[in-house]
Amino acid sequence: MPHQRPGSRPAATPAFDLPTWASAPRPSAEPGIYRLGYRRIDPERAEAATVAAWPLLLRAGLNVVVGWFAYLYGTQLLMYVLVWFGGQTGIGPLASPSESEAMFTLLVANVFVLGVVIKVFGRMGRWPEVWRRYAAPLLSRTVTQEERAEENRVAVEAARRVDPWAGLREGGAAAAAGRLAGEAVGDVDYVRIQQAWESAQADPVFVPAFVEQVGARGAAAFAHPSEVRELPGRAERHDLLLRQVCLGVTQDVPKNPLSHRAAGFALDPAVLGTSLLAVGPAGTGKTARLARPVAEALCLQALAGTACAVVIGASDADLGPDGWYDVVIAPGDPSSVYGLDLYGAAQDPDEAAARLAEALLPDELTARAESARTALQQVVGPFHAAHRRYPGVRELRALLGGEADALAALVKALGVAGRLAAYERDLEHRERQRGRADDPGALLADRLALLDRPAFEGAFATDGTGRPPFAMRVLDHPLRVRVKLPERSHPEAARMLSRLVVGQFVQAAGAREDRSLFAGLVVDDASAALDAATVRGVQRMRGANAGAVLMLRTLVDLPEALRAPLFGAVGCRMAFPGIAPWDGRLFSEAWGTHLVQETAVTHTPDTSGGVVRRAGRLGRKALSGTTAQTESVTTRDVERLRWSPSDLAHALPAGHAVVSLTAVSGEQVPPLLVDLRG
Repeated sequence: MPHQRPGSRPAATPAFDLPTWASAPRPSAEPGIYRLGYRRIDPERAEAATVAAWPLLLRAGLNVVVGWFAYLYGTQLLMYVLVWFGGQTGIGPLASPSESEAMFTLLVANVFVLGVVIKVFGRMGRWPEVWRRYAAPLLSRTVTQEERAEENRVAVEAARRVDPWAGLREGGAAAAAGRLAGEAVGDVDYVRIQQAWESAQADPVFVPAFVEQVGARGAAAFAHPSEVRELPGRAERHDLLLRQVCLGVTQDVPKNPLSHRAAGFALDPAVLGTSLLAVGPAGTGKTARLARPVAEALCLQALAGTACAVVIGASDADLGPDGWYDVVIAPGDPSSVYGLDLYGAAQDPDEAAARLAEALLPDELTARAESARTALQQVVGPFHAAHRRYPGVRELRALLGGEADALAALVKALGVAGRLAAYERDLEHRERQRGRADDPGALLADRLALLDRPAFEGAFATDGTGRPPFAMRVLDHPLRVRVKLPERSHPEAARMLSRLVVGQFVQAAGAREDRSLFAGLVVDDASAALDAATVRGVQRMRGANAGAVLMLRTLVDLPEALRAPLFGAVGCRMAFPGIAPWDGRLFSEAWGTHLVQETAVTHTPDTSGGVVRRAGRLGRKALSGTTAQTESVTTRDVERLRWSPSDLAHALPAGHAVVSLTAVSGEQVPPLLVDLRG
């Protein structure tokens, strides 16, 4: 069916107003606040706003009445004191006053008393709050719509008069600024060109080259290697100047800090650098309201030259179209252009073999990880020394399985390369292990058989005959990578590949020499991707300008020994509606307690007074059936959980989440209730 009626035209997309966007206020704020257009909240005004209307108006009216009488009697009293003082001492304006002096003194006395009355009773009656709530809106209605439109027009024109390329003009690149001012420049282009300008300013020699590039290509200067300057289907609110993506609105509830209430909730590399763990059942919005927006933000930042993105999920997960990414790896899909390097292009064969061994073993066999790692190193190292490349899946499976022809060919190749003496001991040890019941090589060969399937033909080739393999060591380039796991057709192979890719990312992100780009990882289902080594690596990524967004359906999917270390390794934690109480317990313990003011009201029978009061109470009880009681109120500070497991499991509304944040600098934000639908 057509998307529109014949002859109709789609609505025109409004042009991006660069001067207004670049000059918009972005006040400093705590982590998690979307700073574009943010307005700080006055604590006193916010506290006053919690008072109901009728008590506020009644208190204001009573203070007006009392203040009026205080003004009348206070003025008379002050005049009496001044007359008496002048008569007794002969000093002062009322000692022998003329008519003008008396009138002036009376005026001063009235003004003084009136100022004191307004100061004292206005504060008690909260008159400024009454003015702000009721009087000011009534007066503002007298302003015509034309005047408002004129004010808005003047404000927009003032913003547009701000030159977004003023820095280029002042720095000696006026020609480049003139070229850019005459073109349509988007936010991605602006941030990318500003990044290039900052790099050029580091050395004046590069300024002419900058001017030449901008003069030749205009807004397309210094474009991403893919020549893409915008994402198709971009949907979220982004502020690329601060690298923030707005996910929703922080709710205006007492549990949220005052500074965050009713403000936009946003994530940026300063927060994602400590990594984020999100837990929630399927269908609660983890993918649509967290994973996809963060993936979109990282891809936009990659186009702007400030980040690189690796997004992992099932082939049918909604993590953005393939047009968002430079490299799409889909093992099991014959149309996939790229393959995956099982070794991550590691320079050290022992390191590559160790990471591959940890990925191949399932959770229930991690106790044999050390022997499996050794067995894999005993064949990967010699093969790499003999052939100057790593073995493919079929070659590695044959060596681990102890096939005589494969081992003989390896020994011959080592002899030709002159490296047989160095690896002879490893090969002899593998030969002795062959056929034994506890041989880890046989276990690894069986696990590799899951990847040695016709559907994966050419996906993991190392000899140049298959698809071009992607290696995770390229995280120092602004690449956008999507890994599609075959969870439906090959679920166990998908689990192994998930562990392998996440482990390679953690290892490569920490080993980068150039850490100027933020390396972001998004894992739609991390239940199979986490092990002890990965959790330790996630914690080390804080200092490597890298971070991960890990999503789980439930913490039960992880080994029990891994749950507490994972909570300690990540700095941001997010709970979605419907989590189990045992999952909520870990969140509740991690978020701790805070002091709240608790009021206890105690009712006791009234036994005070003499015979008359007692008789009156007996009559009241006979007539009404109730006993007269006294009421005592006790207020104290007690420690309470910020969010209890029961609240997290049963009280969270649909479309909401509770999230705590920690910035790379160490600044922390307590749990926030966020509406992710805003």
